[in-house]
Formats: sequence, C-alpha cells, structure tokens
Amino acid sequence: MIALPLLGAFILLVFNRFTNRWGHLLGVAMSLASFVVAVLAFFEILGLGDDQRRQAVHLYEFIPGMVDMGLLIDPLSISFALLITGVGSLIHIYSIGYMSHDEHRRRFFAYLNLFVAAMLLLVLSDNYVGLFIGWEGVGLASYLLIGFWQFKPSAAVAAKKAFVVNRVGDFGLLVGMFIIWTTFGTLSFGKLTHAVVSGQGDGTLTAIGLLLLLGACGKSAQLPLQSWLLDAMEGPTPVSALIHAATMVTAGVYLVVRSGAFFEASDVASLVVTIVGVATLLAGAIIGCAKDDIKKGLAGSTMSQIGYMMLGAGLGPAGYAFAIAHLIAHGFFKADMFLGAGSVMHGMNDEVNMRKYGGLRKFMPITFVTFMVGYLAIIGFPFLSGFYTKDGIIETAMEHGAWMGWLAVLGAGITGFYMSRMIFMTFFGEKRWDKEAHPHESPAVMTLPLILLSVGSVVLGYFLINDNRLMKFLSPAVGLPEKLPAFHVFSTTTVGLATLVLVAIGAAYAWMRYGRAQVPVVQPRGSVLTTFARRDLYGDALNESLFMRPGQWLTRIAVFFDNRGVDGLVNGLAAGIGGSSGRLRRLQTGFARTYALSILIGAALLTGALLLVGNI
Repeated sequence: MIALPLLGAFILLVFNRFTNRWGHLLGVAMSLASFVVAVLAFFEILGLGDDQRRQAVHLYEFIPGMVDMGLLIDPLSISFALLITGVGSLIHIYSIGYMSHDEHRRRFFAYLNLFVAAMLLLVLSDNYVGLFIGWEGVGLASYLLIGFWQFKPSAAVAAKKAFVVNRVGDFGLLVGMFIIWTTFGTLSFGKLTHAVVSGQGDGTLTAIGLLLLLGACGKSAQLPLQSWLLDAMEGPTPVSALIHAATMVTAGVYLVVRSGAFFEASDVASLVVTIVGVATLLAGAIIGCAKDDIKKGLAGSTMSQIGYMMLGAGLGPAGYAFAIAHLIAHGFFKADMFLGAGSVMHGMNDEVNMRKYGGLRKFMPITFVTFMVGYLAIIGFPFLSGFYTKDGIIETAMEHGAWMGWLAVLGAGITGFYMSRMIFMTFFGEKRWDKEAHPHESPAVMTLPLILLSVGSVVLGYFLINDNRLMKFLSPAVGLPEKLPAFHVFSTTTVGLATLVLVAIGAAYAWMRYGRAQVPVVQPRGSVLTTFARRDLYGDALNESLFMRPGQWLTRIAVFFDNRGVDGLVNGLAAGIGGSSGRLRRLQTGFARTYALSILIGAALLTGALLLVGNI
C-alpha cells in the first residue's frame, strides 16, 4: 500500500519532464493499485476471528534498543487505509480533468502520490516514531500542494503559514512521545495497553494526553491552531478535497483514538478533548456563516465537522465508533462538495465568490445534484450518512454531559443555515456572474468521481451504524463500551427531534435571506458578529498579538543586544587594540639617532635605578 504511491512519486519527480505525457496516468494507477491492496487486506481481516484482527508486520530495527519499524494492520488502520486510497483515487481521477491545462500537472500528481504514501505510513505504523515520520511527510506534501501555484504570493504565504502553525502541534506531539518513552520505555502501540498505561500517575497521563492533543489540534485545525486551514484553500481544489476534507485533517482524530488508553486513563485530558471539539464545531460553523468564498465556506465547515469527530473521540469507547463513522462519511460528502466547488469554478473561470454565481443548477445539473446530496448529508437530512453519524455523536455526548450535547445540537442548527446559504447563493436565484463567464458542466472524468462520492454520502452512514456494525468491527483495536447503543432508523428522542427542528429553522432562515431575497453582488458591511466571522473570529489578530508581536519585539531586543552588546564588545576591543597600536607605532621612526637616544635614556634610567637600589 505504501510502496506503490511512493514509487509513483519517485518516478514522476526523478524522471521529470520525460513523464509529462503519461505522468498523470501513472499517478492514478499507483493510487488505484494501493486501493486494491487495501481492499484485499480488508477482506483478509474479515476472514479472521476478533482475537486475530491485529496483525503486526515487522520490517526492520529502526533505532537499536529503542524502536523497531513495523506496520499494524487492524480494523482501525485498515478503515483509514480504505478511506485514504479509495477517496484519494477518485480525487486523482478528478484531477486529470481539473489540472488538464496546467503545464506542471505531472509534478502535481507526484505530490498527490507522495501525500497518499505518507498518510498511509501515518495510519499503518505500529509505533509513534513511524506515525511521526508519516505525520511530517503529510506536512511536507501539504506544504508542496498548498503552495503548488507558488507564483501567487497568497499561495506561497498560505503554504508557509500551514507549515509554521503545524510545527507548534508537532512540538507537542514530540514532547509527548519523549515522555511516553521515558515513562514506559516503549513507543509501540501494542505495548501501551490500558493495563500498562493506567498504572501511572494522573499527572503524567494528563501531560501526555494534552501534548498529544496539541499535536492533533495542529494537524486537524482545531482551536487554538485552526488559523492555517482557511488560507490553505489557495491550493488547487483537488488538494482541498484530499488533504483538507478526507485525510490529513482527520489525522488528529486518528491520533486521539489510537492513543485512547492515555485519554481513558485521564479524566482531565479526555474532558479537554471534548471541550476543544465543542468549541471548534461552533467556531467553524460561525465562520462558515459569513464566507462568500465557496472553498473557505467549506473549510469552515471542515473545522466544524472535525470538531464533532473530536468530541466523539473524547467520549471514550462509546464515542470512538461514531467519531470514525462520521470521519469516513465526512470524507465522502465533504470531498463530494469540495470537488463540486471545483467543478463550479471550472465552469466559472475560477471564480470563487458565491455572490457572482446564482442559478447554476440549470447549467451544471450533475454538479448540482451531487452537491445537493453532499449538502443534505452534512446537515443531517434523515436517512443520509450525516443523519446517522453526527446524531450518534450528539446523543452519546448528551449522555456524558448535557452542556456538550446541547451545544452540539446548536452547531447542527448553524450548519443547516450556512450550508443552505451556500446552496442558495450558488445554484438558485438569479444569475449574478460577469459577462465573461460561460458556465458549463464539467467533463465526465470530473463528474464520475462526484457521482461515486455522492452514492457513498447516501448509504455509508446507515451501513456503518446499523446494528453497531462499525463499533463491533473496531472493537479489537479500540474496545467496546459497557453497553452497546440502541439503533433506530429514525430517532424520536428529544435530542434527535430538536436537532432536526434546529436544522430546519437554519435552512428556512437561509432561504429567507438568500433564496427568496435578492443577493447583493457587493458584500454588504454586515453586523459586528458578521465582521467577527468574516475575520475568522480574529484568530490571526489574536496570534499576532500574543505571539508574533512579542516575538518581533524579542527579536529586535536580541538584534540590539547582538549589535550593541556582543558586536560592540568585540568591535570595541578590536578598535582599542588598533588605536593603541597606531599610537605605539609613532615611536618607530626608522632613524638610528632616535634609537641611539632611546638606548641612552634607557641605560641611564636603568643605571640610576641600580644605584638607587644599592644605596637602599
């Protein structure tokens, strides 16, 4: 699985322009081949008993006496592998059409293959060291793909921003790994069992959990390390679908679930995970309400939906399966919508401002229908994927604490508003586009992945949640809750009905504002809350005030000290020696009479001194 896309990236990068004509086909073939291997591994696991569904594959001794490099094939890792290679392959196919006119298409597919290989290493490694190598690999690939159109200053800056912000999270993950090694003497997932971990002090386990969470927040764009995600939309749209919807941004959720032993043993750490999840699901939803850029609106939605996953992951075994189910379903319907947004841009001369869309359903029928399916799935429309996965998280959260459950319900209502706003502004109403725009449907190579992703958006939720199918499948890797939740095709609980009512209210309000009413082409000033959301809740301003400005001042102080202190001391000493030498040099005249006089005077002084000493 890992070697095939890695080989594809190697060939496309090393052989460079010689692969320009067929490089994109090689990239697709390598991703599809990796998917085939993942499917075969999945069916092999299904043929084993529950006690045999954790298969370790030893590779070699990586760091002598510390860690062996190996892979772990279990229900959790194979679920991610299927998502990465399956959705990733569809995005590769879509990119053939989307990047058809880009002269650097071959390099783009090399980076896509590199990303898939790194992401697979992350989820298949059997220890934290291998995970970290994959973790940094996806960070590198993300940097290369976000900044792929580096001729645009905004893209280059966005790539650097994503890279720098993620270094903060990576620092937390590294320190957490150091403490794990110091405390337990191993970094292997198989040895860090609940029995081993729970024997340590609460303080150590809490520290490990919070540091791992910091790493997860960076990679998954959760508060307070969320500021990079919306800027990352500067990359080509397939990048947003692959990295910022289906795979990399969910790596933090994988880390929390894989490290569940630490969070289950520390009430503080697990509580902080749920707080971060709830805060981010609300923050992302609020941001999505005010974005006119279709991709940034979807990016805010991604923040919010991963917040739901993080909330589920913080609830322990009762929430793990719902978090992973929502992660898988989200990978389909969010990739569907991101690629749908790319299809809209493809037909609108790369325009991203939804205020310059309107009425596109008549010109892009396939894009419209598939986008609608993704929209209905994400708002939790009955019987679609999101209805089962997200509601499962909300109801489980309600059992652990009413406050987090009702806040999650509120987030669902806001989701109904901002996603309906996006639908109405893009596909309904009167046309508002420029005269130069000629909207048209995308080619089949782009619409076929949309159709397949929309099918997954419809059926996956029910398939995974029905009869606790995914929960039972994941149990060898993450365990089972004490009591299995009851499954209902249509939930009639207070929480379930309240969620649907709030979603309906949000959608109705969006229709009143953007469906029935005329949408102004020029963005109105808006209220204080609207400005707050447009400015990403002032996340950049906060980072600038708390970190950039103090860092800038510290740098200026350090430069002043270096110039006036260190360099001043060195330069002053050199100047002193140089000046003294210049003055002493005047004694060297080059005339013999002067030297003779100096000798005479010196001899006289020496004689006088000897006579004086003798008399004493």
